Amino acid sequence: MRLSRYFLPVLKENPAEAAIVSHRYMLRAGMIKQSSAGIYSWLPMGFKVLKKIENIVHEEQIRAGHIPMLMPTIQSADLWRESGRYDDYGEEMLRIKDRHDRDMLFGPTNEELITDIFRSHVNSYKDLPLTLYHIQWKFRDERRPRFGVMRGREFYMKDGYNFDLTKEDALHAYNRHLVSYLRSYERMGLQAIPMRADGGPIGGDYTHEFLVLAETGESEVFYDSAVTDLSFGDREIDYDSVEQCQGVLEEFTSKYARTDETHDEALFNELPEDRRRVARGIEVGQIFYFGTKYSESMKATVVDENQKQVEVHMGSHGIGVSRLLGAIIEASHDDKGIIWPEGVTPFHCGIVNLKQGDDEADAACEDLYAQLTKAGLEPLYDDRKERAGGKFATMDLIGLPWRITVGPRGLKNGVVEVTSRKTGESEEMTPEAAINKIIAIYENI
Repeated sequence: MRLSRYFLPVLKENPAEAAIVSHRYMLRAGMIKQSSAGIYSWLPMGFKVLKKIENIVHEEQIRAGHIPMLMPTIQSADLWRESGRYDDYGEEMLRIKDRHDRDMLFGPTNEELITDIFRSHVNSYKDLPLTLYHIQWKFRDERRPRFGVMRGREFYMKDGYNFDLTKEDALHAYNRHLVSYLRSYERMGLQAIPMRADGGPIGGDYTHEFLVLAETGESEVFYDSAVTDLSFGDREIDYDSVEQCQGVLEEFTSKYARTDETHDEALFNELPEDRRRVARGIEVGQIFYFGTKYSESMKATVVDENQKQVEVHMGSHGIGVSRLLGAIIEASHDDKGIIWPEGVTPFHCGIVNLKQGDDEADAACEDLYAQLTKAGLEPLYDDRKERAGGKFATMDLIGLPWRITVGPRGLKNGVVEVTSRKTGESEEMTPEAAINKIIAIYENI
């Protein structure tokens, strides 16, 4: 993409309504625009990052054997009455009526709808286990929407639902989701710590939230500092192996890590004092096992191998796709702007032409742009007739991980400058070497 042809409405000043870093930088970098309280339009660059995050989630869910689908945003109230949650959910649910005066709602989650789909089409244990998921817009009518996409009313979320014959099978599905989530977050450049949490309106007493440590987090968290040393890395896991998935669960959840709702001061104090940590965390996902809570009330049963009707065991598993974008910025920024991890960056690198209109500089930039594009990468070429300082400020604000700077002085010596946004370090090299360096960085991402 050429910046002269892109829609990137950057702001020079900090918006007064933005109280936290991610909200401030998303507005300044032209990623979102508020439509109404807690509801945003996603402008091209914000939308591009949102899709990068969504693609990682899809890839890791499919790797784990989960099946994508799509459910509607509007649901019938009758299903929620059947489960008993229609009146219990509270004022966060947006209740509406259609022209025939039927009670409807804008879905805050999909346990009822997916259970209805399951019971309509599955009746034998031979069709289990089964995990279905989708990524869809949700709506929760927050009393005080704030912090931009971190606590909006409309949000983009992956929610998945497992159906299993036994509790043991369902707990394996729970562990499988934990593994897939760890992989997803690390690919996004995040360390998201699984912490024992509260079931809330979803239900179930076996649940973990995934939290990214940040000063602006909405949750107070208590943890053993040793959990921050854990990393999933590039290990391969057989998702069909109960032992392997259980092993990962034990590795990542055996050390103390809890949200304030489940915090146990006595257990916490058993830790060595130098390892006790109290901090703030941003919730970016949660997994639940809730057994037969919905299958019992909605009569979702299968015939087992003894020809007996049994209620299936279920769980639900969510990732806040739009919220993750804010969490990544909260975890990765400086006073100049965003610092995107390579896995989710909107463009793989920026190309800055220091002297637009200079024949040699223009030709070198065009060649870099063409070669990187040919290699399957997406460079953002700042071809505007702007001052160099303004171009650098824009690149720092939008946070592309790598920048290639091209100017007449360097070209006389046969070099361009490659700069890391994360470290600020620059290195001079030939244009060909710069191309090869950027390609190599993204080969395994």
